[in-house]
Amino acid sequence: MGRSSLIEVCGLNSYYHKRQVLFDIRFGIQDTGITVIMGVSGCGKTTILRHLIGLKRTGPGEILVDGRDLGKFSEREMQGYRRRIGVLFQSGALFNSMTVSENIAVPLKVHTRLASETIHIMALIKLNLLGLTEFGGYMPSQLSGGMRKRAGLARALAMDPEILFVDEPSSGLDPITAAGLDRLILELRDALGMTIVVVTHELESAFRIADRLIVMDRGRILAAGSPEEIRASHNARVRQFLERTSDPRGVDPSGYLSRIVGSETMGSES
Repeated sequence: MGRSSLIEVCGLNSYYHKRQVLFDIRFGIQDTGITVIMGVSGCGKTTILRHLIGLKRTGPGEILVDGRDLGKFSEREMQGYRRRIGVLFQSGALFNSMTVSENIAVPLKVHTRLASETIHIMALIKLNLLGLTEFGGYMPSQLSGGMRKRAGLARALAMDPEILFVDEPSSGLDPITAAGLDRLILELRDALGMTIVVVTHELESAFRIADRLIVMDRGRILAAGSPEEIRASHNARVRQFLERTSDPRGVDPSGYLSRIVGSETMGSES
């Protein structure tokens, strides 16, 4: 783990109903780059994301933020940490009863004491950044799937976060729209110097945007490195994932998925 790591995961273990679903997870999230955590559905990648954003608490010493133990954060410290991060949930997680502009304003209203006019202007800036200037008055139900993802991303950026977490950005999108969202993520990294963590099972998207890849399988890290290093991996399970071949022993020979049914869903705010 380099000295520029903003977050260090140091032997993270995780449980659902006393069943262990993550095993000794170790990696660092570097400053100003894109880390992609990838693997098949149910491999544990979304559980890692839940820990990183504070939705699932960690044990002592398992995750360090700027060298400080996330598991020992007080509620006030956790609120401070959440002001430093932005999260794009898989579904976009927009409030259906609010316009797009009102959705973007929510974090600003919750975490700041800015005047309403200032919040409105800041929401417009984020709408413009994401190419949504004309859609601020629309309801989420009036948007396409890709537009809802962009609106969710605009809300995730409302507080100008230091770290952006993205859960399955390509999920439910056609290839052209997904590629456009990938380009947008790359632009955010380059233009704003953001640290971005993306969880995905989409190979094409992962290799298109990643500076560093982490490959998960059944609650463990199989491999980690640059896209070139992952492509050259000789690990049989990594090769199976990259080549999209089925497991001759069946879909879930270890019973891992059956132990964590329902545990991998990030949830929705709407």
